[in-house]
Amino acid sequence: MPPCDFVPEKYESYPYERVQKIREQNIAPSLRTYYRKPLLLHQGHMQWLFDHEGRRYLDLFAGIVTVSVGHCHPKVTMATQKQLARLWHTTNIYMYPAIHEYAEKLTSLFPDPLKVVYLTNSGSEANDLAMFMARLHTRNFDIISLRGGYHGGSPYTLGLTSLTPYKHGVANGFGCTTTMLPDVFRGPWGGSHCRDSPVQTVRKCSCSEGACLAKDQYIEQFKDTLNTSVPKTVAGFIAEPIQGVNGAVQYPRNFLKEAYQLIRERGGLCISDEVQTGFGRTGSHFWGFQTHGVIPDIVTLAKGIGNGFPMAAVVTTKEIASSLAQNLHFNTFGGNPLACVVGAAVLDAIEEDSLQKNSEIVGTYMLLELAKLRDEFEIVGDVRGKGLMIGVEMVTDKDSRCPLPAEEINQIWEDCKDMGVLIGRGGLYSQTFRIKPPMCITKRDVNFAVEVFRTALQKHMDRAAAK
Repeated sequence: MPPCDFVPEKYESYPYERVQKIREQNIAPSLRTYYRKPLLLHQGHMQWLFDHEGRRYLDLFAGIVTVSVGHCHPKVTMATQKQLARLWHTTNIYMYPAIHEYAEKLTSLFPDPLKVVYLTNSGSEANDLAMFMARLHTRNFDIISLRGGYHGGSPYTLGLTSLTPYKHGVANGFGCTTTMLPDVFRGPWGGSHCRDSPVQTVRKCSCSEGACLAKDQYIEQFKDTLNTSVPKTVAGFIAEPIQGVNGAVQYPRNFLKEAYQLIRERGGLCISDEVQTGFGRTGSHFWGFQTHGVIPDIVTLAKGIGNGFPMAAVVTTKEIASSLAQNLHFNTFGGNPLACVVGAAVLDAIEEDSLQKNSEIVGTYMLLELAKLRDEFEIVGDVRGKGLMIGVEMVTDKDSRCPLPAEEINQIWEDCKDMGVLIGRGGLYSQTFRIKPPMCITKRDVNFAVEVFRTALQKHMDRAAAK
């Protein structure tokens, strides 16, 4: 494990067994924990987490893609402490410096005409508001999303979310329609040049340079949805630039560009869900939509916007934002002084620590190192992503692409944790390891993580051979 000169404080809270008992009795059971023996985490420092016994872990999941600049980043911590002593909360019906300073700083990072921000508290809330704005502005109702997408768990946004584990048996999704996911690894079409990534699928194609049969076929499916499942006019289309919860699924180049054009022809707005891809995580660009060569009408932000502080935002045009001003629409905590100071400090840390560039350099290095494991192990079906937004999809074999059984994936996952590396899970069958660490990780950290993952894979192969 790479060295770390940070020494955590001594743990002095409840014993592990009492924490477990409180969890079982007093915390909602829908809030599930990871691992057979859940971790009791005590402190964090940049890319590292420490449990109640002082054991150190390399965090490759960043609080579900939320800790963008590092746990307890000193600049963000200092700014937060200073504001805590000045003003926590008043209300945005009054003016205070923080919201204006932050709004100017955040919107300066967007291309014209995306220059108006509405601050909220969570990604679900931001996407909920984006849906509402699209319907108000267009005076249309239907919204299209991609299968496999995750856009929130509120009753409104559940219609856009298209992953069975998040679907409850109650009515939701009125006016929401899903369309085929252009997944070039698992979908019906895909080739060896489709995606914007240093690593392509193992599937082969005969496409000439500049052409993509897979993209063309998925666009035909998109057109079919428009022609059969929604009215002639729609309110909008929402998509993540890279799907997050579904396991860093990437679309063929130019798919989003053509999909946006088709939606706008029907009077709809295009919404980019940047909750996981934003703030430099993809490396080459600050926003994920920029990697597709498009400019959305509405952009939603959360998670990394506050490095773990609960805040989110909807960025749009003056014209679209004005649609919401015809009647009252209020948010008690959105844009409070503390949140705005945190958000501004996060933006400063990204710039001053060159974290977007680090995401590109270290992320590309990690993708290429993981691709070597794909070539070495039959059960590693796909390695994909861009910057530090990475997915490793596990299969029984590369020809069938059948998901590796859950019990086998679980053991690999547990082995990684036992060796000091925390990674996430995703995908329709929870078959994909999600690697989305704080953007401050180093190549030395990557070397350690890849070696741990390789050891866990080899342990799996040894167990299989011994049966």
